Amino acid sequence: MAAEDVVIGSRFTIPGAELSERFSRSSGPGGQGVNTTDSRVELSFDVAASPSIPEHLRDRVLAGLGARLVDGVLTIAASEHRSQLQNREAARGRLANLLRDASAPPPAKRRPTKPSRGSKERRLASKKRRSDVKRGRSGRMND
Repeated sequence: MAAEDVVIGSRFTIPGAELSERFSRSSGPGGQGVNTTDSRVELSFDVAASPSIPEHLRDRVLAGLGARLVDGVLTIAASEHRSQLQNREAARGRLANLLRDASAPPPAKRRPTKPSRGSKERRLASKKRRSDVKRGRSGRMND
């Protein structure tokens, strides 16, 4: 496995050859160096056409990333660091997190349950206590 590969948990690995990077000038701190250094990274990954995503996960990943995809391509921009290398690592980390979350199985369905007898009795007893307190405030006693 090359250093360029992005590991998505135990599910799959994206080879570095499937990723494309573009570099541009970043805004923010950096002094004079910010005007000459292309430290901003745009990492693009074609989710729809990638052979490294297993077929049984592809639909789930496409559905999970639906709003972030443009023609099936996921693009991540990183410019929070001053060095290009740190921004590349940040973009790859974010890509891994997004794909890991998108490929996760949906949560189990909730099984509806009924309140227990004790919880019903406690609820009714507290309602009775509260009503007694409010009735006691009226100044006259009602039975």
